[in-house]
Amino acid sequence: MNNFQISGFVVNNATVNQFATSSIARFGISVRRTEKNGDSEKKVSAILNIEAWKSNEDADAFNLLTKGTRLTVEGYFKPEEWTDKENVNHNTIKLVATKFFEMKGEESPNETPAEDSAQAE
Repeated sequence: MNNFQISGFVVNNATVNQFATSSIARFGISVRRTEKNGDSEKKVSAILNIEAWKSNEDADAFNLLTKGTRLTVEGYFKPEEWTDKENVNHNTIKLVATKFFEMKGEESPNETPAEDSAQAE
């Protein structure tokens, strides 16, 4: 199986690029968890970079991708490989959203850790 489901806060407004028949939105989502070490707890957070494709007719869904919105994102992992100009091979894994929806309740954007305000690249 090649899929994921995560919940977190959108870090910055999505960057949207439109093409002839479809559009792509790129955005960062901040996720966190609590680590326990004996009696102490520490919150650990990370920013994951997501890309989502929609047909131009459905691109209004990208209006939800604004800073501070709490989302659940579902999608798949997309491996990519490339060779740079020095002929060195590289690879990465992209997180491609196939579905995303706003979450209500539980936490507010004000509870987002301070380091989550950094821009995702």
